[in-house]
Amino acid sequence: MSEDFELDTDALKRRMDGAMANLRTEFASLRTGRASGSMLEPVMVEAYGQMTPINQVGTVNVPEPRMVTINVWDKSMVNKVEKAIRESGLGINPQLNGTIIMLPIPELNEERRRELTKVAGQYAEHARVAIRNVRRDGMDQIKKAKSDGMSEDDQKFWETEVQELTNKMIALVDEALEAKQAEIMQV
Repeated sequence: MSEDFELDTDALKRRMDGAMANLRTEFASLRTGRASGSMLEPVMVEAYGQMTPINQVGTVNVPEPRMVTINVWDKSMVNKVEKAIRESGLGINPQLNGTIIMLPIPELNEERRRELTKVAGQYAEHARVAIRNVRRDGMDQIKKAKSDGMSEDDQKFWETEVQELTNKMIALVDEALEAKQAEIMQV
C-alpha cells in the first residue's frame, strides 16, 4: 500500500480559487447600468507597439453614477484609446474633451439586460469548466497513485475529497452568477 500518497488538495483549491477570481474579474467587466472603472479592465489599447490596459495609459475615474472619465496622459494616445473603447463591444460611445475621454453610461434596455445575463452565464460556464478540469487533474493523480499501489479505501477517500471541493466551488460559481444576473436585471 502506498502510505506516502498525499493529494495536495490545497493546490487544487488554489487553482479552483483562481477560476473564481477570473470569474469575478469577468463579471466586473459586465456593464450593469452603473458606472464602474472596472468595466474598462478588459479593454486593451495599442500603445508604443504593444497591447496595454487602459489604466496604464491614463487615469480612470468615476465622477458620477452614470459617467466614467479617462484622463489620457499622452495626447498622441487619445484617439487610440477612443478607438479601443468603440471597438470593445461595451456599447459605450466615447466623447472627447481634450485629453479627457468621457464615457456616458446609458440606461440598459430590457433586451440588452437579457443579453448581458446570457454573457454572465457563459462566463460562469467557463469557470465551471475550469474547476472541472482541476478536478480531473486531481482524479488523474489519484488513479496514478492507485496503479502505484494505493488501497481502494484511500482512493475512495481522496476521490470524495476532490468531489466535495469541486461541488463547493461550483456552488460558489452558481451563487455569483445568480447575484450578477439579479444585479444586471435590476432597473
